[in-house]
Amino acid sequence: MADMPKGKNGTGGTAGPIASAARVVVGEDLAAPEIVELAVGCAALYSSCSPDKDSGNEDSIGVFAVDRSRALLVVADGMGGASAGARASAEALAAVRRSVRSRGDTEATLRSLVLDAFDDANQRVLDLGVGAGTTLCIAEINGKQLRVCHVGDSAALVIGQRGKIKLQTIAHSPVGYALESGLLDEAEALHHDERHIVSNVIGTRDMRIDVGSPVQLSQLDTVVLGSDGLFDNVALAEIVACVRCGPLVDAAHRLLEVCMQRMRSPGEGEPSKPDDLSFLIYRGG
Repeated sequence: MADMPKGKNGTGGTAGPIASAARVVVGEDLAAPEIVELAVGCAALYSSCSPDKDSGNEDSIGVFAVDRSRALLVVADGMGGASAGARASAEALAAVRRSVRSRGDTEATLRSLVLDAFDDANQRVLDLGVGAGTTLCIAEINGKQLRVCHVGDSAALVIGQRGKIKLQTIAHSPVGYALESGLLDEAEALHHDERHIVSNVIGTRDMRIDVGSPVQLSQLDTVVLGSDGLFDNVALAEIVACVRCGPLVDAAHRLLEVCMQRMRSPGEGEPSKPDDLSFLIYRGG
């Protein structure tokens, strides 16, 4: 980040550990992608520190089961340097956990749970008083419906089995807005010198939440959430090719392999931005 398996969809393929119905990864480097089984579907997750630093992973990710038909997928990418960034992203995940635990067994809507978590996270990161910040991207899964809310440049995609991109969030950054407006194409954005600059983060007085419209998920749609360690190193077409079909754990391994190759030894003309890397891949049950 910059300055300021075995279930219906995870069976077969490369072996991976089965996690519990809620999994949070904070300040941890996973050796390999993990599978998380939920009543509503299945997710593969991965997080690790940038290959070119030894100061620790500033990303945090989580999968939260609200009930048998609802879940939250969360990615937070901390900034502010080493411990400050890690603390900020950890606060964001803690805010989501608190919101789910305090209101998940009530009639509260997912939207209210999520917006409360954003506000709580923002205040707690401000209260750290160390100038830290974090992105926060949350995908609400409500049966076959998805809604994404986000702050910053951690992003989400919905991809159909045939490779159609049904949803793509807009990064809150100068490069992200230029890409969306057509001032830059994807190749130019991936190689832009200022792609690390983020214009909207958790931990600021003027933080704003981008609340997406609900999207109906088809049976074989794949949802991808990731930090910029993913989206600054891999083109959209490559992400689609890695994840659109096949067992989730194999999709996660393919995505991880491409990302790490780009960060460590990119080929001529390939993007390369060594960074902490976190992603979640989800399919409904």
